[in-house]
Amino acid sequence: MAVTLPAVVEELLSEMAAAVKETARIPDEHLSSLKFIFGSSAIQALDLVDRQSITLISSPSGRHIYQVLGSSGKTYTCLASCHYCSCPAFAFSVLRKSESLLCKHLLAVYLSQVMRTCQQLSVSDKQLTDMLLIEKKQEA
Repeated sequence: MAVTLPAVVEELLSEMAAAVKETARIPDEHLSSLKFIFGSSAIQALDLVDRQSITLISSPSGRHIYQVLGSSGKTYTCLASCHYCSCPAFAFSVLRKSESLLCKHLLAVYLSQVMRTCQQLSVSDKQLTDMLLIEKKQEA
């Protein structure tokens, strides 16, 4: 079962990707829509993208995660395939209270995909596993 974002968000990201492909920029009306849907998280996410804070980490087996260097200097792990972020805001505002669709880190991941600005890093399968295990230990 695939996990999907609400249709309006999927459509907006798709339109943004098409605009970036065609004109190399995101039109103002799409930015306004982004702000309307995500509020202040949209601006914070765009700031993370502008600072090139998103890294796509891939392993030979095809597994991949995103790491986002947050504005606090802490690195968070995001799994775009299931819309997950390891930050406290995701756990509280998205999962527990259902106040937001995404945290700023996960939104930054999707925006960096649209804008094609992800930094890329290839690691071994063991290194990727170790990264996830270290993250889990730090959460405990």
